[in-house]
Amino acid sequence: MITTEDIQNLANLARIEVADNETESIRKKMEGVLEYVSEVQGLSKEDESSDTPVIGLNHNVLREDGDPHETGKYTESIVKNAPEKEGNYIKVRKIL
Repeated sequence: MITTEDIQNLANLARIEVADNETESIRKKMEGVLEYVSEVQGLSKEDESSDTPVIGLNHNVLREDGDPHETGKYTESIVKNAPEKEGNYIKVRKIL
């Protein structure tokens, strides 16, 4: 359980000013957040034993590389539609 003294201590550590009348509402909100975090932690531990996939596992969702188009196949049509060009390149402003 979080006390109002804990809230004042956190405020001092964060170097922020918390009015006395705000301390209680902040305490209640922080307790709600901590309760939610403990619920989420409990759920992830329950799912480890089941066969259902756990949210957050990374996997490749990209398509396999097939036959790519030949180099330069679309260059002419793309460069033709560019507002400024230099040879076979699109000319853009320098961004630093």
